[in-house]
Amino acid sequence: MSTSQPPIFYSISHSDADNYEAEGKLEKLKKIKGYNYEDWVHLSPDKLSDYEEKLKMFYKEHLHSDEEVRFFLDGSGYFDVRDKDDKWVRIQSEKGDLLILPAGIYHRFTLDTNNYAKVIRLFAGEPCWKAHFRPSEEHPARQKYREQLEKGFLECPV
Repeated sequence: MSTSQPPIFYSISHSDADNYEAEGKLEKLKKIKGYNYEDWVHLSPDKLSDYEEKLKMFYKEHLHSDEEVRFFLDGSGYFDVRDKDDKWVRIQSEKGDLLILPAGIYHRFTLDTNNYAKVIRLFAGEPCWKAHFRPSEEHPARQKYREQLEKGFLECPV
């Protein structure tokens, strides 16, 4: 698995997770991108019902119709994404990281050995948690993503 930073995901940036409201970056992003819904998820054996089953589901390769936006308030984990050659690239995400994956990108998520993460999930419009498991090459979001890759660029979120 490669650890190089691929040109296939939109953004990973770092913010002060303890003072993110005062910092204002997350609120600015929400306004620019039209993210009007958020929820908080605590990923840990004592906070998440069906913890083991949900982690297995998160780790199964999938894509979404919408961007996947995660801000890590605490804890850490890994997003694995496919590069343009269909090889895995691992992205370590930890407290203060904001990650935005484009719609249509194959990915998976797992916690690290700490088995804990507290994240804010952001959505534009109605929240959609539906995962489309691989293969989903005919899915419209996947087709758009592939077209953008072939052109050598992805739309920038901000």
